[in-house]
Amino acid sequence: MTEPAPVNLIDLGDADGNRCVVRVTGRYQPGVLTGHDVLRADLLVSASFVDVRLELHMRQQDLDAWQHDLTRLAPGEAATIGGDRGPSVAFFVHEDRDVSLMVQDPDRLSVALGIAPQETWIQDHHQRLDRVRATWPSEVAGTGPTYEWSSRRRG
Repeated sequence: MTEPAPVNLIDLGDADGNRCVVRVTGRYQPGVLTGHDVLRADLLVSASFVDVRLELHMRQQDLDAWQHDLTRLAPGEAATIGGDRGPSVAFFVHEDRDVSLMVQDPDRLSVALGIAPQETWIQDHHQRLDRVRATWPSEVAGTGPTYEWSSRRRG
């Protein structure tokens, strides 16, 4: 069975060349119950003053939280992905709909930049999330200390 092609969970950029991408590349430990549903991703941030690539790991709960944040995102609100286990990226929407982006890796760096995204970026990111979930569905039942394969597991 071949590994699916990477899918951009987040792809936010503007005409000035500022860009943030979270590209899901696969499962962290395919076939291992405790790591199968954890997704590997590359966090890529570029602007005139920075070009960063960090590794990010996301659990299904992270995707759920991202979906919740996207659903309520409006001017004055924020959305975050990643964090407690490594790098994170936070988005804050301003009244003019521009976005402040903060990337933090506790061991390496903190970067802030502004992005003026397209008006439909939130709807686009809901669709991106749906593609990630369709490509790498949750296939493990339980969160420990006992794990088992769910009835949804393919192959």
